[in-house]
Amino acid sequence: MQSNVKPFFLLLFFFSASLLFAAKIPAYYKVNGTSGSMSELTSKVKNALSTGSFKVIGEYNPTGNAEMKVIAFTHSGLTNIAVQFKDRGALGSILKAAIRKNGSSYEVSFVNPEYMFNAYFQEAISDKKSSLLAINEQVKAALKGLGTGLTAFGGELEADKLQEYQYMWGMPEFTDPVKLNEYSSFEDGLKIIRKKLEAKTGNTVLVYEHYIPGSKVAVFGVGLLDSKEGEDHFLSIIGEGHIAAMPYEIILQDKKATMLHGRFRFALYWPELTMGTFTKIMSTPGDVEDFLKALTKE
Repeated sequence: MQSNVKPFFLLLFFFSASLLFAAKIPAYYKVNGTSGSMSELTSKVKNALSTGSFKVIGEYNPTGNAEMKVIAFTHSGLTNIAVQFKDRGALGSILKAAIRKNGSSYEVSFVNPEYMFNAYFQEAISDKKSSLLAINEQVKAALKGLGTGLTAFGGELEADKLQEYQYMWGMPEFTDPVKLNEYSSFEDGLKIIRKKLEAKTGNTVLVYEHYIPGSKVAVFGVGLLDSKEGEDHFLSIIGEGHIAAMPYEIILQDKKATMLHGRFRFALYWPELTMGTFTKIMSTPGDVEDFLKALTKE
């Protein structure tokens, strides 16, 4: 009798461990029970992040709509970790929260950091997992305090699926970026991109610049305000509830400026998109590429 007990508990242990490993990670969280106007909630979100040791680096109104706002923020510990991942890891150093009018009230949401960390850092996340999960919990704690709790939404995926994410076979992955331009030096690229953003080329707006001194890495968050091919077009189709995924990014690493492929990035942050809806924004990845290439050309 006793000889059968040990194998039973071993089997139970491995079964439980497999369930834990297969646990799905939600793409977003919504803060329950928030109240206040757009300006009041903006102040509350910023104060909560500041108190939680995060630094707000930019904000804007997607589509130019005053009833929607995205607040981009970072954390020194996260930046130090992210820049160690050479394959555009610095993209994972920017976190985002959103405020949006939904009916008669405003809701606060944010991209789940753990979801993004797995997609951007991939299998190498294991080297920094404890530190990244600690930052993930700090974000949740800071924003949860604005209301009565958190509700997951927007789709969910297992960690291993996120680490090799594709919408479907043959589609781009994180490791398939779009090359925008290559410069004679990092400083030259920085100067050109800044100049184009200052001129608001293509009806774009600079939301943030996250320049990491000593690393030759800079990330630019770019609002796409063109009414025909920008956010106003594609967000109305794929859903404004996920605006915390915006703005789109250019990353300059050493001499090369790149962006995540639209067929990867849109699918990642709208994981519940049906193929039918996806085809309605078939031109959007190319449109975004055109906007961002215009910002990187001399």
